[in-house]
Amino acid sequence: MQVAQLRVPGAWSFTPRQLTDPRGVFLEWFQAATLEQVLGHPLVVKQANHSVSSRGALRGVHFADVPPGQAKYVYCTRGAVLDVVVDLRVGSPTFGVSDAVRLDEVDRRAVYLSAGLGHAFLALTAQADVTYLCSEPYDPAREHGLSALDPALDLPWPTDVEPLLSERDAGAPTLAEAEAAGLLPAYDVCVAAYDRLRTGSGQ
Repeated sequence: MQVAQLRVPGAWSFTPRQLTDPRGVFLEWFQAATLEQVLGHPLVVKQANHSVSSRGALRGVHFADVPPGQAKYVYCTRGAVLDVVVDLRVGSPTFGVSDAVRLDEVDRRAVYLSAGLGHAFLALTAQADVTYLCSEPYDPAREHGLSALDPALDLPWPTDVEPLLSERDAGAPTLAEAEAAGLLPAYDVCVAAYDRLRTGSGQ
């Protein structure tokens, strides 16, 4: 398993070794021990999600209140998506910085993002299936979104794919509007939450 730190602190990509023979392919797309070594704490999975998207489906940018937040380990089982992580932690040295990773059924790469970071993806193929391992269950009362098309974020969406958004995502606030409304997580609160996980004292 190859591990790479993304431009956004608290986010990594994981590329598995694939074993091929005449029967097909075998790989380990998630290794708890590898992730724990990177994070300094285990990922306790409390929910697993699966989405099926048509080409152009743009989901996000989504994030949750911290604490407890919602860390995610994201993997594309079919097709291809452009997966984007955004630092939304107010006070972070990299506030507003994003990074993008292609997740597909070729390299079979996965992305981990810590609680407090924003997440979005765009389906690049006729069908794209994405599985998420989540540290916390979905709670609509603490789940938020930002406009994935906000010029201030300048996310690297390909120009040859027409984005298709849900009504909720299409009406999501810009980064500046969300910050002014006090919706964004605070960097110091997020760092304290990460420290509690590493010391085993929970959220």
